[in-house]
Amino acid sequence: MDDLDLLRRHQESLFPSVGLFYDEPIELRRGEGQFVWDEHGRQYLDFFGGIATVSSGHAIPEINDPVKAQLDRIAHSSTLFLIRSQIELAERIREMTPDHLNKVLFVNSGTEANEAAFLITTLNRNSNELIALRHSYHGRSFATINASGQRGWRSSTLSPLQVHYAQSPYCYRCPWDLHYPSCGVRCADDIEEIVTTTTSGNPAAFIAEPIQGVGGFITPPPEYFVRVQEILNRHGIPFIADEVQTGWGRMGVTDFGFQAYGVNPDVVVFAKGLANGVPIGGLIATDELASAIRSLSLSTFGGNPVSSTAALANLNYIATNNLRENALLVGAHLKERLFELQDKHTAIGDVRGMGLMVGIELVRDRQTKEPAPEIVSKVQEGAKRRGLIIGRGGLHANTIRLCPPLIVTRDDVDAAVDTLDAAFAEAS
Repeated sequence: MDDLDLLRRHQESLFPSVGLFYDEPIELRRGEGQFVWDEHGRQYLDFFGGIATVSSGHAIPEINDPVKAQLDRIAHSSTLFLIRSQIELAERIREMTPDHLNKVLFVNSGTEANEAAFLITTLNRNSNELIALRHSYHGRSFATINASGQRGWRSSTLSPLQVHYAQSPYCYRCPWDLHYPSCGVRCADDIEEIVTTTTSGNPAAFIAEPIQGVGGFITPPPEYFVRVQEILNRHGIPFIADEVQTGWGRMGVTDFGFQAYGVNPDVVVFAKGLANGVPIGGLIATDELASAIRSLSLSTFGGNPVSSTAALANLNYIATNNLRENALLVGAHLKERLFELQDKHTAIGDVRGMGLMVGIELVRDRQTKEPAPEIVSKVQEGAKRRGLIIGRGGLHANTIRLCPPLIVTRDDVDAAVDTLDAAFAEAS
């Protein structure tokens, strides 16, 4: 009865656009490491991590204890005062990124960080044109929804940004019906065509996620961003890397996704996993772009003492526990096990991703590739009943998204895949 009452209260008091997982939504009351418990005390292996946000695990003492101590000292002062942990965090992020990125702005979320990235690039270039990718997602604000290339997330196109959408590097559903690598990475060449045919020739920026998160963990081929950056450099167009879901070691070994692709963006946007669930967002940019804001500006809560302390503790935990390397090794094992599932279950059309950011696209038929969102729902429900939390996404909601805390082990992967195997068998 408590479950139904809480659901009723949610529906009565919250925006209807704020959706919930499952036919019977659950309340997660407690977490520890890679596990969470619901209101009835049922344990689940968490392979969604609050949408790639709980990067180091739930209730990690090495992260929570410094936050508690900071709360007992001072929780807020505003950016009008020096904040030691904010400055130290900015210095840490500068060390983790290329030398030409020098200035950091802290805000509260990925949406807000992308808004700031759009502001500095449009001011710098005196242009309101933006190049984005189809299947992308960059936030829920007035400007960022217009930069997101998925109809389901676009409640308005009235933003003053003029967005030109290039084809996504979506190999499984190539719009030209080509195949990698014989395709010559045709999707990268589409950026050149966009610039020369549909823009004024002076776009403010190009924005892309190294792996498209909400789009269903669409993973570009290795050469894609190198080719794209060559095109951008030729036209003098700044590159915004949206690392909201891919940052802080999730893709394995590197700190950021752009590093895995060997490119150097002009702006890096971050949020989610930086503070292991404590709200924080921000961006790091070149001196030139950071100086584009000439008016007064501040972020009341951006980089506050609590959030920045949590972020520093989280980065320390990731580094001292080799979680980037763990993401690479355990993520490789995850993909190997999922390829085994693909051989067994015909609904699995594609397995893709890097590190601990892996997608499973489901189809009704492998020949036609017709999306199968109903099977995703059944598998998600079956996994929940068996004690596994997984996510979903993609334009047609037909992709399972796996992005667990970076502390998961090979045994956790085996348990999760065995659970998925049973859920697939039940759903077919």
